[in-house]
Amino acid sequence: MSDEPFDPDEIESYREAGAILADAMNEAREMVEPGTTHLEIAEWTEDYVREQGAGLAFPVNISVDEEASHATPGVDDDAAIGEEMVCLDVGVHVDGYIADAAVTVDHTGSTELVEASEMALEAAVDEAGPGVPVGEIGQAVEDVIRGYGYTPVLNLSGHGVERYDAHTGPNVPNRGVDRSVTLEPGQAVAIEPFATDGRGKVGEGPTEEIFELKHDRSVRDRRARQVLDAIREFDGLPFAARWLDIEGVEMALRRLKQRDVITGYPVLKESDGQLVSQAEHTILVTEDGVEVTTAGIHRFD
Repeated sequence: MSDEPFDPDEIESYREAGAILADAMNEAREMVEPGTTHLEIAEWTEDYVREQGAGLAFPVNISVDEEASHATPGVDDDAAIGEEMVCLDVGVHVDGYIADAAVTVDHTGSTELVEASEMALEAAVDEAGPGVPVGEIGQAVEDVIRGYGYTPVLNLSGHGVERYDAHTGPNVPNRGVDRSVTLEPGQAVAIEPFATDGRGKVGEGPTEEIFELKHDRSVRDRRARQVLDAIREFDGLPFAARWLDIEGVEMALRRLKQRDVITGYPVLKESDGQLVSQAEHTILVTEDGVEVTTAGIHRFD
């Protein structure tokens, strides 16, 4: 291992991914207005990222009201923005180096719920640094959110990101637990507080539009083989079913799941059906502190 936690090319790729994400996010959030469809927002954002020469670390997530994660539109989805709370979660990579960030746009009048997750993120970033236990970061998140009178989503957490891997260790909880694990120089970490006016737990819903290659193994079905060939082009990162313009793709995906070739990510929903807000940044942990690669999307940046 070198004396420096990141080499110059890694740092540049992380920074470039973060800058592209911030530009895309700031445009996309302006599209989150009543009448605009989820598919329009997702496709515009994904097309913009690709036009910059970058890749998608995962499909654009557009989570509404009680939805917390893994919600992306299907190919024929005509759902439109209404008087709702909308979380945008975007992942961008440059040469595999990932930036992951989220904002919440409110059309319900629940501005303090949005502010709670944003201020919790600010506190978490301020707390983060080399040698800092992840539980201390989680405590900072929990203190801010509970101070607003809300509850952190306790079974969702921040996470590390590595090259071509959007979810690795360390997990960064949204409460003051697990003080045995510390942040270390050389880590890229996505910190993402979720706040809710519900009990603070999420469960799986019935909808599943995001998948990921799990075990790359041979399959007999011709259509499933065709879909698997296309999936391999995503470099092991999560993908949306709508990215696969192949006849019979739904049946092929079901067969690949049955063979344990791919895994699916059901939409996660707050268990009481209550609103959820989210705020997220990606940081690089250095010897001296942290660098936010996705700066410029939150009011405190």
